[in-house]
Amino acid sequence: MPQTSRFGTVFIWLIVVASILAALPNLLPRSVLDRVPDWLPHRQVSLGLDLSGGSRIVLAIDRAEITRQRLQAAVDAVAARLRSANIAFANLSGSGDRLTLTLRDPSQREAAGQALAPLAGAADRGGDGAGRELVLADGEGGTLTVTLTRDGIDSRLAEAAAASIEVLDRRLTELGVANPRISRQGGNRIVVQVPGLYDPEQLKTVLGQAGDVSYRIIDTSIPSSQLIGAQPPAGSEVLYSAEDPPVAVLVRRVPIVSSHDVVNAEAVDDELSGTPAVDLTFTPDAARRFAEATRSAVGSQLALVLDNAVIGLQPVTAPVTDGRMRLMAEMTPEGAQDLALVLRAGALPAQLTVAEERTSGVGRGQDAIRAMVIAGGVSTIVIVAFMIAFYGSFGTIASIAVVVNVIMMIAVLSLSGLPLTLPGIAGIVLTIGMAVDSNVLVYERVREEGQAGRTVYDAVRSGFSRAFGAIVDANITTLIAAIILLYLGSGAIRGFAVTLAIGIVTTLFTSFTLTRVMLDAWLRKRARSRLPRSIRTGLFDTLGIRFMAVRNIVFAVTAVLSLGSMLAFGMIGMNLGIDFSGGSVLELRAREGNADLADIRSRLGELNLGTVSADRGQTARDAVVRVQSRQGGENAEQTAVLLIRGELEDDYEFRRVEVVGPTISAALARAATLGIAVSLLSILVYLWVRFEWQFAAGAIIATLHDVLIVIGLFVLTGLEFNLASVAALLTVVGYSLNDTVIIYDRIRENLKKFPRMPLPILLDTSINQTLSRTILTGATTILSLAALAAFGSDVIRPFATVLMFGIAVATFSSIYVAGPILILFRLRRPDRVAVPLKDTA
Repeated sequence: MPQTSRFGTVFIWLIVVASILAALPNLLPRSVLDRVPDWLPHRQVSLGLDLSGGSRIVLAIDRAEITRQRLQAAVDAVAARLRSANIAFANLSGSGDRLTLTLRDPSQREAAGQALAPLAGAADRGGDGAGRELVLADGEGGTLTVTLTRDGIDSRLAEAAAASIEVLDRRLTELGVANPRISRQGGNRIVVQVPGLYDPEQLKTVLGQAGDVSYRIIDTSIPSSQLIGAQPPAGSEVLYSAEDPPVAVLVRRVPIVSSHDVVNAEAVDDELSGTPAVDLTFTPDAARRFAEATRSAVGSQLALVLDNAVIGLQPVTAPVTDGRMRLMAEMTPEGAQDLALVLRAGALPAQLTVAEERTSGVGRGQDAIRAMVIAGGVSTIVIVAFMIAFYGSFGTIASIAVVVNVIMMIAVLSLSGLPLTLPGIAGIVLTIGMAVDSNVLVYERVREEGQAGRTVYDAVRSGFSRAFGAIVDANITTLIAAIILLYLGSGAIRGFAVTLAIGIVTTLFTSFTLTRVMLDAWLRKRARSRLPRSIRTGLFDTLGIRFMAVRNIVFAVTAVLSLGSMLAFGMIGMNLGIDFSGGSVLELRAREGNADLADIRSRLGELNLGTVSADRGQTARDAVVRVQSRQGGENAEQTAVLLIRGELEDDYEFRRVEVVGPTISAALARAATLGIAVSLLSILVYLWVRFEWQFAAGAIIATLHDVLIVIGLFVLTGLEFNLASVAALLTVVGYSLNDTVIIYDRIRENLKKFPRMPLPILLDTSINQTLSRTILTGATTILSLAALAAFGSDVIRPFATVLMFGIAVATFSSIYVAGPILILFRLRRPDRVAVPLKDTA
């Protein structure tokens, strides 16, 4: 075998050493790292919020609210322009995304169009009409219609999102949050990630409160008893108090001063009443306006409005001329502090609704890390023992490569700053099991070449060369599934896709470079003429199993099982988790003693929250509370959590809170469906290019079989189907295709080698030739998952269980589904001469 060049060997070991140095800071405490020279690596793996503790909150901008604001602004602008042009009109009103009016003199239609033309082109920055915000249309009898365009609303939505991110960043800075991450997601959502222990309810208040405070003049033209159902005068609107029942108040629409006029806000205690208050300081221009308004309003009251709700009526006893006003309303000291913070940071351009919340305590993350480290350690020890038992010294080399593989994954995570999540650790443990696959493929090829009489050097060289194509094909199919999951995934599950994708790349490196360099060194040192006897996988060679002899029976059984899964799914359905159905999950730990489930159910049953369940958690101290999605949208979901906190917080620590509103759950369901479909389609296209169409179709059918059987498992067992389940499904898809492609690659090779061999016999031969690889890879992967199921956290355990079942099914289908499909589709040789189909197996 041509030896790797000295330069290549040195380069490979430099990469390994660099990886070790980059991963090493993760073993050192921060106090030691601070004393390390600057030229050495310092970065540690960034932990996701589910491991380090913190909150991930998704805020949604209400598109309907943006539309309403723009419509009201359009009504005011249209009225102002027509009055300025001396064009009389009547019946100006707006609804939905359009407003209408009637010209008193229809002959002024052209003049009205010219007056309103600048409004129609306000957002037409390109000059081609594509970005117009308003569209003007004629009607009968002098009626005009002005419609808000979708592009215009999208533009305003984008502006609101950008402005909101700036305000949220200032608010978190005021709150003292270190290193918050704020990003836009989709068209109308903002994701806020706050590491560390902060009161999640305070966070949601600070982030979600619009903070639009204003002082309004009270309109006394209509008695308060006649306000409900009455048409307010032009320039006025009816607002309601925050009392129960609410009281209607008629106020002028244009405020005297608002949040935009506030330059400072401080929470204080009022000396006279002893109640919390907020001292406001206005800009000079606002101070002048406020002085004029209060001078005219002495002896009356001003309405104090917060986010379109009247929170107080403040009497005016004297003109306020110093630009300062004490905001008096019914609030707690904490509420005054939060309101002052919000006012200092500025008002949001639009109301934000908490659409999703995922909060995790630090203690829960530390417990999960300990459990996953144990699972990873057990997995590594078992796999190393397994490889050494079957491959001896070759197994030792493979084990070293697997350990270096994990080190490289940690190094990449450290250098890139990509967060490591709990599912991400599961991805590392799974990679440990799957990483040996490439080494097993190479070793089995090397063993075959040695049996064919080649020297050990030639056997190793040929083994690496012949295994290359199969390994690349198999890993690319898995990588496609990981990339799709990375693109369409959400939150912590994306961390699983990150580690899986990184693991595939590092596995290819260690398999084809590091392993080969170590084999070079081993062979030079021992100068062997044949392969070592410690390679014991030859025991599979004598099995000669006639797989295709029972293909019709097995194929019929699998078809019935697949059909049964489809029927069960249609008739029974799956137990959808909150990711897809909405609702809340809260993980509690008793502050003293064990969790009393009966007491929890009784206390929560009195809150009228709908369907609520309380089950035992990972220990006797833990409980898991689930609240089904409620009518009333995102606000109803948040209200349920607030009530549960108020009821149980004195007795229980809230270790995990996950709340998914109906908007997010619907989006996640669409993304999950799209992810699975796009993944299968992408892999189909890749296989179609690399193989004949029968191979591509067979691989997809075998994979669909696996997906259907796994779905049947969810239906029959009632396991919760959530985002982790989608990750498990896509991993099964990748593994199934990996397994199938390895067998197909051998079948394609044998088609060229034995062109006249009957297809059933050729399939049996190919499957038996790759059986050692199939069994060893399946066994090591299942052992890794068994360690996850045994020692992992309660969140990961169902994920690992589903993967174990799915990989067992995938191993079965790569033989008994993918193989018979080729016979069914009458696979032809590469030269298009039909292969005899007579079954002599």
